Amino acid sequence: MGSIINTALCLIGLNSPALCAGASSWKNRKYTHLESTQTNNKLITANSDFKYFAQDLENDPDFVRNLDKILIPRVVGTPNHQKVRKHIVDTMNGLGWKVEQPGFNDDTPEGNKMFTNVIATLDLDAPRRLVIACHYDSLNKPVGFLGAIDSAVPCAQMLNLAHTMHQDLKLQKLKNPEITLQFIFFDGEEAFVRWTSTDSIYGARNLAARWEGQEYSRDGVNGNHNDRIDMFVLLDLIGTADTQFTKLEQSTGDWYDRLVSIEQNLRNNRLINGNTIFRDQSVNAGIEDDHIPFKRRNVPILHLISTPFPKVWHTINDNRENLNFDRISSISKVLRVFVAEYLHLSAKEEENQRVYTARSRDCKSL
Repeated sequence: MGSIINTALCLIGLNSPALCAGASSWKNRKYTHLESTQTNNKLITANSDFKYFAQDLENDPDFVRNLDKILIPRVVGTPNHQKVRKHIVDTMNGLGWKVEQPGFNDDTPEGNKMFTNVIATLDLDAPRRLVIACHYDSLNKPVGFLGAIDSAVPCAQMLNLAHTMHQDLKLQKLKNPEITLQFIFFDGEEAFVRWTSTDSIYGARNLAARWEGQEYSRDGVNGNHNDRIDMFVLLDLIGTADTQFTKLEQSTGDWYDRLVSIEQNLRNNRLINGNTIFRDQSVNAGIEDDHIPFKRRNVPILHLISTPFPKVWHTINDNRENLNFDRISSISKVLRVFVAEYLHLSAKEEENQRVYTARSRDCKSL
């Protein structure tokens, strides 16, 4: 709130030039991004815009293809675990994203183990990131546990989003924006024996600490790599018929409200059906998940985890047979519209083509 007030004071000339330089920096603009979206009429409200991002870009066969590659037992350190990671890396590389695989060792109740996070960034040059994250490992019990909602479906949804929005995201990158999209696929979210502060979220704890120690400076304004995150959107326990979300983080309440509004608008336009997914309700659930290390470092969190937890959670029934693909498709539609709004993507094909053609011409002349 302080950053927003400072920015307003700068606009009317009541703050010093030095303070105003900081208030208008990459580091502070993330706090006013959604407000500027609303005041600049960047919200996607037209029926044609909703239809384009929600329905026209839909590709359920691609989602199923990714799900089939991920929906196998994938306990840390096993060949299946490596196979799933390779599929994620190959898919994101194939879409033209910059993929990093920072590995590290950590002690667990079952000995020292190697973990590898997968970080895919659309535009490395952009100082700010809208992060969407999930975990790709699976629980080590019961034997044969597949973890469909936990978290094969979220991983497949993220890969599907990158695929279906590929052209629009490519055009957005060509505009040299200040903000880009970044996907994080965490390793080691699940506990090996029992969930504790040290036996859980291994990948998230390591990455948040690592980024805190990595300085970042642009236009004379310093920070660290956690400061570059506009918002950290975490997906978890998604895919059953009873999947539903509530507002779990008050600091990102406006962003969650947008999800509620997007879903309602999609329903009004008959683009989704079924029971409400994003409930207009606040809950102080205190859920431990991959977002915690980032939240403790003041990163804005939007936690999209089904509450209450689905009945199949951590049981052998968390499998393909208990997934509701209509529910999954509806959530993916909402997420595509949300990403399009946040990144200011345009559904006007003629405008997109004009920008793409002009930029391609400039590149050829270099």
